[in-house]
This record gives sequence, structure tokens and C-alpha cells, in this order.
Amino acid sequence: MTADTIEGVQALGAAIEGEVAKVVFGQQDLTRMVTIALLAGGHVLLEGPPGTAKTLLAQAFARAVGLDFGRIQFTPDLMPSDITGTEILEEDHATGKREFK
Repeated sequence: MTADTIEGVQALGAAIEGEVAKVVFGQQDLTRMVTIALLAGGHVLLEGPPGTAKTLLAQAFARAVGLDFGRIQFTPDLMPSDITGTEILEEDHATGKREFK
């Protein structure tokens, strides 16, 4: 199955969602959003209360697309930006030029 066409991307997305649905139940909307992010080359940060299948969902996606799975355990004093980093807008006062770093 290739993603060379719109139909190919749709078929690939449906195949991924089908594999994930074999493991994760009742999370169709979340599964669709994560699939879209994956196919678009984006990133996803899963947040939520305990017991809502976040880890299971990530494991199922990893298996469905043949990737390794790793988990980061957050603690109350750890923020998402500690993992993903941040960007700041820095201005050069001499030139007035601004850039993200």
C-alpha cells in the first residue's frame, strides 16, 4: 500500500486505524486525529487522566506502523516543554531583526 495518491493516503490511514482499533476501543476520534498527525509528519502529545488508554494507543500505533515504542513518565514538576523544548522570539537590538531560536 502506497501513499502516492489521495486514495493511497486514505487507504493507509484506514489500515492504520483498523489495526489500532483491534486493541483500543471507544477512541475512534482520538485514533483518527493521531493518524492524521502521523500521516502529516506531525507530533502528538497525549495528555489526560489515568486509565484513558494513552500508553496503549501509542503502543498500538507503533506496532501498526512498525516503529519502536518508548514511554516518558511525566511527573508533576515536569512540563511538556521539558521534553519537546521551546522557541523564543529574539530581537537583535542593533538591527531590529527578529528570529525564533
